[in-house]
Amino acid sequence: MPASTGDLKRMNNDLNKAAGILRQSSNVLIITHIDADGISAGAIAYSTSQRLGLDVRIQFEKKITDETIDMINRSTEDAVWICDLGSGYLSSFTRSNIIVTDHHVPDPKWRRKQTILDDFDAIHNLNPHGYGMDGSFEMCGAGMTYLLSRTVDPSNTDLAYLAIIGAVGDFQDSNESRLVGLNRMVLEDAVNNGDVVIEDDLRLFGRETRPLVQFLQFSTDTPIPGITDDSIGCSRFFDAMGISLKEKGEWKVWNDLDQHEKDRVIDRILDLLDPSVHGRIYGEMYTFPNMPRGNGLRDAKEYATVLNSCGRYDDAETGLRICMGDLDALKVAESNRAEHRRHISSALSYVKENHLVRERRFIQYFDAGSEIRETVVGIVAGMLLNSSECRANLPIIAFVDAEDGIKVSARANRHLVDNGLNLAEVMKTAASIVGGLGGGHSVAAGATIPPESKEQFLEIVEDLVSSQVV
Repeated sequence: MPASTGDLKRMNNDLNKAAGILRQSSNVLIITHIDADGISAGAIAYSTSQRLGLDVRIQFEKKITDETIDMINRSTEDAVWICDLGSGYLSSFTRSNIIVTDHHVPDPKWRRKQTILDDFDAIHNLNPHGYGMDGSFEMCGAGMTYLLSRTVDPSNTDLAYLAIIGAVGDFQDSNESRLVGLNRMVLEDAVNNGDVVIEDDLRLFGRETRPLVQFLQFSTDTPIPGITDDSIGCSRFFDAMGISLKEKGEWKVWNDLDQHEKDRVIDRILDLLDPSVHGRIYGEMYTFPNMPRGNGLRDAKEYATVLNSCGRYDDAETGLRICMGDLDALKVAESNRAEHRRHISSALSYVKENHLVRERRFIQYFDAGSEIRETVVGIVAGMLLNSSECRANLPIIAFVDAEDGIKVSARANRHLVDNGLNLAEVMKTAASIVGGLGGGHSVAAGATIPPESKEQFLEIVEDLVSSQVV
């Protein structure tokens, strides 16, 4: 839903207060998440702070832990800026001049605790949920970080494209096949600055880098009859369309085709699909025209994947370098990206070949133990939910072993959310009952729980899901 004028007024007032804190500081500690949204948010915060002349220290975190909270509360910097993290732990912070630019569900205990100090301004929580918007699709962490950056200095609109990477990386364009809500405001800034071009196109991954056959073959989110997972079928498809797969000995990619060729392919693909799913495979795509062709940074989906591959393999710093314009860092990122693809592919195969997905009445789940990295289990769960391995009308819960317990990732489709499901509440409530921590978004959430509590956790989750869904 669009924000009301009153919501935007209050948001702008809060942004101005937080901007004042940064302008009055001489140094800042930035804490940010390791995924594409977090890395792009960190780059926006880092650039903004540098342009203010602040001394900057930046640290990447997989999640907020007790150690992270202690570090924040003990930090000696004038300000602490927490990006794409933090809103769920507001009541744990005790120092002043903390700025949170996040989009996850906020800590419900925070304001009650702050009344003890009678000072709501000790922590500046800039979060779309606080202004009547949904942080799972109307605004991301990088977007909130960008709005603060733009408030600090209106000339920072050159950073808007980074927020688009964060939004696409968090699948905020998936619900309507386009960015909506406050994301749209950020997108307009990026377009007006000449950094983003909006194109109506196939919403498949790899427009800049995947050879044509692979571009269609791996379109698993919306299976295309005779094409998806069928390399021979893809080759025959292009041959029937009179489109060659190579040019001067090099494999063509989707963006090598002219618009007439693209339109013919798109029309034929849409003819093969039920009209009810056209919106899933065709819609807005976002191109960065100032980026070189073929390096994976010209398309927003591919850029986000580059950043995700860095963060999920303990190298978020390389992702930051790329966002800051260091294209030499791409050489390092490519090895991360290759490793990322291998892990996801092998993880999917492991779940499918071992028939790990189990069904209960209101949920489905799998337990991969130590066979899948905790940093990719959410991606795997989401991909399985959109495959023939799972039922789309049931949320999926995934378990993997982690250093601090059992990592849980939960995913659901938008239809369930529209009918009342809120996975953030489910994960937070169920995890707290078994002695863990949880949170996230209505459509995608997670938790960390004790190893011996999985069965109890599943029972609680099922009860909560059954009570929410209409």
